Amino acid sequence: MWVSGERGVPRPVSGHVPVLRLGDVLLVTLQGDLHDSTAQQLQQDLSETIANSGATGVVIDISGVEIVDSFLGRVLAEIAAQSELLAARTVVVGMRPAVAITLVELGLTLPGLRTALSTEVAMELLGQPVRTSRSGGPRRERP
Repeated sequence: MWVSGERGVPRPVSGHVPVLRLGDVLLVTLQGDLHDSTAQQLQQDLSETIANSGATGVVIDISGVEIVDSFLGRVLAEIAAQSELLAARTVVVGMRPAVAITLVELGLTLPGLRTALSTEVAMELLGQPVRTSRSGGPRRERP
């Protein structure tokens, strides 16, 4: 895992998943296949990082993940539950349609896990200011 050090530059902590801190929010970007041991380490490291940093939100970007199996789905739900116990909310962004279909077919409801179409919308859900460089502001999700 990586956490943002001085000036937001990532520094290694343990494992292989980068975690950036944006104010009170931790941003996790998953890329490629996530091995079971790496997913479990991420879960443990995120809990420790939330407890030590006082972060109030976690955004997990899964746009780089091709397949979410039942194990990874369960880990995401457990991360959300653990974060909630530590007074932080979790939002998953970048879910591909095929991943959503797979989760439904597996019967995974992922309680406590919020989703958003983009990181900007996730930051809004978490009550954080959104800074965008494009005109017109961030895209809003439809109810």
